[in-house]
Amino acid sequence: MDLGLSLGYLTGPVGPAARRALELTRAAEDAGFASVWVAEAYGTDAVSVLGWLAAQTTRIGLGSAVLQVPARAAASTAMTAATLDGLSGGRFRLGLGVSGPQVAEGWYGQSFSRPLARTREYVAVVRQLLARGESRFDGRHLQLPLPDGPGIPLRLMQPTPRPDLPVHLAAVGPRNVELAGEVADGWLPSFLVPEDSTGSFDRLRAGFARRDRPVEGFEVTATVPLVVTGASGPARAEAERPVRDLLALYLGGMGSREQNFYADLGRRLGFGAAVDEVQDLYLAGRRAEAAQRVPQDLLAATTLVGSAASVRARLDDYERAGVTTVALAPVGADPVADLRAVSAPGG
Repeated sequence: MDLGLSLGYLTGPVGPAARRALELTRAAEDAGFASVWVAEAYGTDAVSVLGWLAAQTTRIGLGSAVLQVPARAAASTAMTAATLDGLSGGRFRLGLGVSGPQVAEGWYGQSFSRPLARTREYVAVVRQLLARGESRFDGRHLQLPLPDGPGIPLRLMQPTPRPDLPVHLAAVGPRNVELAGEVADGWLPSFLVPEDSTGSFDRLRAGFARRDRPVEGFEVTATVPLVVTGASGPARAEAERPVRDLLALYLGGMGSREQNFYADLGRRLGFGAAVDEVQDLYLAGRRAEAAQRVPQDLLAATTLVGSAASVRARLDDYERAGVTTVALAPVGADPVADLRAVSAPGG
């Protein structure tokens, strides 16, 4: 199993945030990490950050986790992926995700209806264009060219794009995981619990049974928050605070009360009452209280908090579950030191 770095999306002023991201990425590259992953929400976009990193690194793989499907036309995503892959010397992995209804409809003005069908068509068009096929597609949600207009079928102008450039899908819900197994080259799970992942991997295999592409080489890249600490008592509680804040954000703020994929995941893991309480507090603006109500068992199951040795031992559980890369998201006081501690021999 490989180690990766998850940068998430940049927060705060862009210049200093980008320099911190580059420092982390260089530390990960020096430590032998296989990949770095960049996200976007409705602040900094992932493409600009990945281009910035591509120009200043030489070996580490670069991945989008994720480019939001409603943010770009499929043709724009194919063009962007081919460009980033060319600029980085073939190091790019294209991670896609549908985001959620609040962002899709509130930020991008795109319908969130039938997200699985939209994703299926979107991936098909991206692959077709990366293979330098003509822009011809007659789907329910995507049509190229538009009928009865002046548009003509075109091909990507880049002469040598990588036609097998890996496409990964971020998926939380069971049907979306199955879709990743069917149409993608990799799955990007969030808050994966190794001991409770059998159902998700069963869904993935159900998708494998319907795919028309080889299964060999399929990647599972799980993003996991990281804090390296040997502290106990109040110092341990303070070290855990960033991961509590993060879990409260996802359980309470990444969606509405009626539609939040991460809250649904927490309920499926058996934390229904606690998730409801965290969500209620978060949506009421009581975010610090929401973070305090995140169950300790949920935090321990979905994050990596502890000594370097205990983190390394926990990583073995992810490998046994079938994860091929753990993308560490360091949120502690010294993220560079945490990355180095985990990657050090015998750490």
